[in-house]
Amino acid sequence: MDFLKEETNKNKEQYLEILRLIKKYDRIVVFRHIMPDFDALGCQFGFETWLKENFPEKEIRTAGDNHVSFSGTIFPKVNKITDNYLSSAPFLAIICDVGDKKRIADPRFQKADYIIKIDHHPTDERVYDLAITEPDKSSCSEIIGNMFLYFETKGLTLSAKAAKYLYIGMVGDNGRFLFGSTTPFTLQIGAELVNKGINITKLYEEMYTKDIKSLDFIKFIIENYKVTKHGVCYYVLTDQQERDLGITCDEGKELVNFFSNYAGINIWCSISEDTTEPCFRVSFRSRNYRVDKVAKEFKGGGHEQASGGQIKDLTELPRLLDALDKIVIKGEK
Repeated sequence: MDFLKEETNKNKEQYLEILRLIKKYDRIVVFRHIMPDFDALGCQFGFETWLKENFPEKEIRTAGDNHVSFSGTIFPKVNKITDNYLSSAPFLAIICDVGDKKRIADPRFQKADYIIKIDHHPTDERVYDLAITEPDKSSCSEIIGNMFLYFETKGLTLSAKAAKYLYIGMVGDNGRFLFGSTTPFTLQIGAELVNKGINITKLYEEMYTKDIKSLDFIKFIIENYKVTKHGVCYYVLTDQQERDLGITCDEGKELVNFFSNYAGINIWCSISEDTTEPCFRVSFRSRNYRVDKVAKEFKGGGHEQASGGQIKDLTELPRLLDALDKIVIKGEK
């Protein structure tokens, strides 16, 4: 079965409208969410690369914060955009991988003449001029990859470089096709992107090779993790502990899936202090349970089995753990 054709037919009119808008505007800025992950950066730079290669006459920019490890290594650094640039001429905003508009990394997207949003998080689409939202897809990069493959039938190209960024975004969000969000459509998109000339072995080395100092982080987690009687596993990182380990709050969540394959662990979380907020940022993961419900209760949201939220301080931790335990007790899947 040709899953690409079936999925493309559902969005063909929107794809064509996006292409018309891209052709219309001379200035295009690609946005995504704060504290970016592989998917946010993959779809952002996959889109930027595709635009620059197919429309070299246009001014293409990226917006948002850089990642402490991925920016300047796996991905380019984000452009610095002045207010004057955004005000001096109309521009098209393309927003990727953001469910909540408050999490868009640069609020100046609101200065755009027209706003497109492409995402796989449940959201309120009324704040955008055009939106493609597919919560059943494993990543935003997967959705954009399908659109670019369709655009090849319109005479446009998808290079190995753009395909590589999108593939990174895909496998970053679906755990190299291990998560339940992976579908036959996901695998077909992955195959098409690899067919553009991606060296998977080299790509995975770039994504997952760690500095030896990361062993100290693993040691800390093994020595300090806790599990509730209902199988909620978690670790807490205070600001002092993050500094002692030489990691940032954002990096504190990178080992959240360390506990994903252990029997008896139903939900697993990282809880990292962010002194800039201030708060403790929580990353929720599970194989089967609806952690998004708890995430929404704690100032966050996301996917059913992969979400984010926050607590003001550790006095709220017992309430958070109790809420997660109740999901397991009730069997909310």
